[in-house]
Amino acid sequence: MRVLLIGASGQLGQDLLTNNPGDEIVAPSRNELDLARPDQISRITREVQPDFVINCAAFHNVPSCEQQAAEAFLINCIGLRDLSLACAEQGAWLITFSSDYVFNGDKDTPYVETDVPCPLQVYGITRLAGEYAAQASSPLRTVIVRTCGLYGRAFSRSKGGNFVDARVSDARQNKRIEISCEQVVTPTSTEDLSRAVHALIRHPELAPGIYHLVNDGYCSWYEFTRAIVDILDIRVEVAPVDRGGRDPRGFRRPLFSALKNARASAMGITLPPWEVALRNYLSRYL
Repeated sequence: MRVLLIGASGQLGQDLLTNNPGDEIVAPSRNELDLARPDQISRITREVQPDFVINCAAFHNVPSCEQQAAEAFLINCIGLRDLSLACAEQGAWLITFSSDYVFNGDKDTPYVETDVPCPLQVYGITRLAGEYAAQASSPLRTVIVRTCGLYGRAFSRSKGGNFVDARVSDARQNKRIEISCEQVVTPTSTEDLSRAVHALIRHPELAPGIYHLVNDGYCSWYEFTRAIVDILDIRVEVAPVDRGGRDPRGFRRPLFSALKNARASAMGITLPPWEVALRNYLSRYL
């Protein structure tokens, strides 16, 4: 199987490469394929002629999206539409990623694929717009994978690192750290997510549409941080802070955005509990 992987330098892209079960993967750099450049998209897809295109590229710095809304729409919606059209021309499947931030967080149980989206901020709006644009451009061969709270071994440049590594650093440098306790999420390891994506594209019953792929269960960011320091046995005070889902920069975050893998689980594709994934990730620190 020939796969065109976009965004290979990020956390998820790196794990998709590492856990490749044997596909021929072509992974151009951003200089070679930028979602803001439709000419590059068209040329690379014609040259590679992939069976699958896996797109990990996105504008996913939430605060920056508020300040750079036009660029966020260009990458997360318009660029994704152009990529989907290029896939349709080549008869290729498109696997692209979206976010728990397409939901407003009013639900108190994990969101499934059939729940109605209602984003609260520019980032979520651009992600949802991208979902619609990609599916409209290639409805029969587009798969949208929504996920949540990603952390992985590769460095996430756009966010200055991942949440887990940042909290480990905070805990080792400070006697007290404050973490929001009102936001409930499903932290997800890119190690587990990458394996699930490879399983999904190989599944004989793969069908277009939306799939949720996250580690099992959910917790608040405070509970997640508490688990990090407990596993590493770091003596630090972790103080819960309730910000009401309001970012200090003014935009809103969903209070409850945990996802449930309803559709993939029915196909036999599951991910381990978030506690197991976290312990596996932190084993490198122990």
